Amino acid sequence: MMETKPFNISKRAVVTAYEKVKANKGTYGVDGQSIEDFEKNLKNNLYKIWNRMSSGSYFPQPVKAVAIPKKSGGTRLLGIPTVEDRIAQMLVKLYFEPEVEPMFYEDSYGYRPNKSAIQAIDVTRKRCWRKDWVLEFDIKGLFDNIKHDILIKMVKKHTNEEWIILYIQRWLTAPFQMENRELVPRISGTPQGGVISPVLANLFLHYVFDDFITKEFKTIPWARYADDGVAHCVSLKQAKYLQKRLQERFEEYGLQLNLDKTKIVYCKDDDRNGDYPNISFDFLGYTFKPRGAKSKYGKYFTSFLPAIADNAKKRIRKEVRSWRVQLKVDKDLWDISSMFNKKIQGWINYYTHFYKTEMYAVLRYINNALVKWVRRKYKKRKHRRRAEYWLGSIAKRDRNLFAHWKMGILPTAE
Repeated sequence: MMETKPFNISKRAVVTAYEKVKANKGTYGVDGQSIEDFEKNLKNNLYKIWNRMSSGSYFPQPVKAVAIPKKSGGTRLLGIPTVEDRIAQMLVKLYFEPEVEPMFYEDSYGYRPNKSAIQAIDVTRKRCWRKDWVLEFDIKGLFDNIKHDILIKMVKKHTNEEWIILYIQRWLTAPFQMENRELVPRISGTPQGGVISPVLANLFLHYVFDDFITKEFKTIPWARYADDGVAHCVSLKQAKYLQKRLQERFEEYGLQLNLDKTKIVYCKDDDRNGDYPNISFDFLGYTFKPRGAKSKYGKYFTSFLPAIADNAKKRIRKEVRSWRVQLKVDKDLWDISSMFNKKIQGWINYYTHFYKTEMYAVLRYINNALVKWVRRKYKKRKHRRRAEYWLGSIAKRDRNLFAHWKMGILPTAE
């Protein structure tokens, strides 16, 4: 006899969900179980997830709360689900995302297939040339403040699968387990760190913001990446009006504009010489502001352009310091490369798309850290110039050792 389950979930989809969770790596949740532990009894563990989810008896465990520093200071709580819960969330995502993804707008860039922050920066750069004003807005604690009842209504619009709705409800209310093991109930929000959270946040903001601005303000182009967004206006008056309407709109849905981080900016360049206090804004790790540029005929002019933001440079320098390269004297240069080169390559990939010369000082900072390491490691190269000369000669010979050497940012004994 075939056992019949109330919910029809494919076993194959459970395996796919597990493979995707494994590929994303990620840390363990409240039960301390790593993906390797989970794999020790893989078939059985996957069957258990399928069995419980198909029968409606699956209940998520609490979410491990991890405080991580925010770029703007302070901390935000990340909620790390257990490996089992991540696989279960991925399973729901596999079924649910294709239902909503085709409806989302072109200019929603965060956490979506084939969309990236770089695309959002690129399109924003072009629009800043066409329109004089930008309203840059930030939503206060988006992931903490999404109202569950409204969100579930939105979810129901896009699926009739009872199990999807049921499990999304259970995840939304799974408590946080704090570091002292105390359980904190959740009455709003979708935890940052959950596999399903980005899709739910995009769905929520699709109705609250994307769809609203597209229909109400047809002439205003916008781009949004999760809770960070920009809209391009023709005048200061239009930008002020839009900000007022967005404040009202967000409040209707229990969200707030973060007024400290929301500002109206004049995209000043050679053709726009009005005098306004705000002529720069930050978006996705880039600062947009008037910068010197050179035309293809060799003429210099001022254009409104993005380049790596100062706080992103600070963050990278801080991380490079935390590597404490100079203390790793037991390692050779190839070890150091294999420890950190991937990270350096990642920064280069992201921050050199636009106005890449702004990134050079940060990359030289990495060279300085390497020089300090040489001076510590080799008695004969204690002098800075000797260390630089030695490192520089290796860099010329083996440029592939570090990603920034490939770009030509070499240590030199100047």
